[in-house]
Amino acid sequence: MLVIVIVLVLVLGVAVVGAELYARHSVVNCMTEQFEADLGSQVDIGLSAKPVLLQAIDKQVPHVTIDSEGDTFGQAIGMQVHARANDIDISGTDTSAATIGNSTADVSWSANGILETIQAQPFGELVTSVKADETDGTLSFSVGPGGLAQLVVRPTLGNGDVDVQTVSAEVLGFGIPTDLVDGVVQIISAGLQIYPLGMTPNAVHVDDTGISMSLAGGTYELPPTNGDQSCGI
Repeated sequence: MLVIVIVLVLVLGVAVVGAELYARHSVVNCMTEQFEADLGSQVDIGLSAKPVLLQAIDKQVPHVTIDSEGDTFGQAIGMQVHARANDIDISGTDTSAATIGNSTADVSWSANGILETIQAQPFGELVTSVKADETDGTLSFSVGPGGLAQLVVRPTLGNGDVDVQTVSAEVLGFGIPTDLVDGVVQIISAGLQIYPLGMTPNAVHVDDTGISMSLAGGTYELPPTNGDQSCGI
């Protein structure tokens, strides 16, 4: 009898572990699809330690981590995003796959990535290099043959958004064409205004490797994809 009980316990344990692993795989795939549809970029999803089988009962997810996959986020080459969504309700409604209680994110955009992003534009071949300077919080772009022209911009935080200001734009004492300056500024501004999950920036910083930014957000409704209202089991 004891042997039978032990075998039954082992079988039950294996079944529960197998069900949990399958459930976690299913939920990760589902959440990946929903977050990618909302963010417009490929991501890797990580779940909290709370058993997914228990989450399926109470419909409450403590947190998930969201990491950008590859070396791009949106149109920004060389941008990495590491986010965390907390207190997620996966009950689902007709208009919402899940409700996120709050979220945070750290964003980094390398100087080389900024250069590649600009060079991917029609006018981009005119920009030959970029240097990030932590001392004065600026990005300096060399423009034209031999880097005769220099464009210097500074990203700043104001009114819940990132503003990219032109510090100087000169070539041998003469101004760089306005279209080129505006094009560079617009590309950087667009890259720094990718705010996932309704978050807003609370800090932006330039160091010698590029730009970093921190974001935070409150309640956010994650829309359903392909008719799926939630990632419940």
